Amino acid sequence: MVIEFSGGRVIVSPQEVLVKLATGVSLYAMVDDLRMLSAGNIMVADGGAVRWHLALDDANQLADIAECLGIDID
Repeated sequence: MVIEFSGGRVIVSPQEVLVKLATGVSLYAMVDDLRMLSAGNIMVADGGAVRWHLALDDANQLADIAECLGIDID
């Protein structure tokens, strides 16, 4: 699944997420390292020493990603 947002696109598979930002930067995370936060529509990756977060455009994008990954939204 590919979701376009104002900063680029999020490519979602059942095991991982790849974010390609319009600036040319790519962010990667395994599903086990992701959290979805409804406050601010934020996807958070925390995998040991690597941490990043991404604010999506709206709650629908967050819900679509969470549904595809099979994870809950906090």
